[in-house]
Order: sequence, then structure tokens, then C-alpha cells
Amino acid sequence: MARVLTQADAKNMGLPGRKSLEIVSGEKGSQAVTLRLVEIPVAKPGDKPRPMHFHKGFEECIHVMSGEGYTETEGGGKHPLKAGDTILIPSGEKHATRNTGGEPLVLLCFFPVPDISQRTEEQKA
Repeated sequence: MARVLTQADAKNMGLPGRKSLEIVSGEKGSQAVTLRLVEIPVAKPGDKPRPMHFHKGFEECIHVMSGEGYTETEGGGKHPLKAGDTILIPSGEKHATRNTGGEPLVLLCFFPVPDISQRTEEQKA
């Protein structure tokens, strides 16, 4: 049965350096998708950027809602992003998205699995 899942009911992931709300996941009853709303703030002097990470066995699709920045991929360089752009990151490719603008970078991040936590690996800073 269809359900409406609101942002107010999203799980705050408590991840460092950004706001990450998990709106849809297996925890919310999904059998095949995770959806996160991510907000990366404007970088301040001295901020340490998030290290690259990768996902084992599934892709990540990032859609930019507002702001501008880039996704850096290992071996692929920096991919500039602005509102309306979407980037598809293959399984296993190390990557990190950064804000380069003067306002928060707001993203919708889609994953074709109901739980990404067990198969996402953060690199050491």
C-alpha cells in the first residue's frame, strides 16, 4: 500500500560535516530503495572535508536541488555540479561531494538498496 513519508519523520543520520536525513529505507518499509536528503554547508576556514567513501555492490545517484559544488571521484577528477544536475556513481567508486558556493548544497541521494549502512565504507582522513 502506498504511504506518504514526510521530511519531519525522516531519520537524522548524525553524520559529521553535513545534515543527512534518511527519508526512505528498509527501516521505513522499503524493499529496494534508500533516499536521503543531504545538506552540505558552506565551508568555513579550517573545516576538514569529509574523506572519500564508496558503496559495495550498488550505485549512488545524486540529484542537486540547490547550490553548487562538485563530486570528486578517485581516478575521475572533479565533476562540477549545480542545481538540476544529476551524477551517477558506479558501485565501488570512491567519491566525495563538496560545496563550492555561497549557500548550502542540497542533494537528494538515491540508492537501489533498502540499507546502505553495511556496505558503505568511509576512507581514513
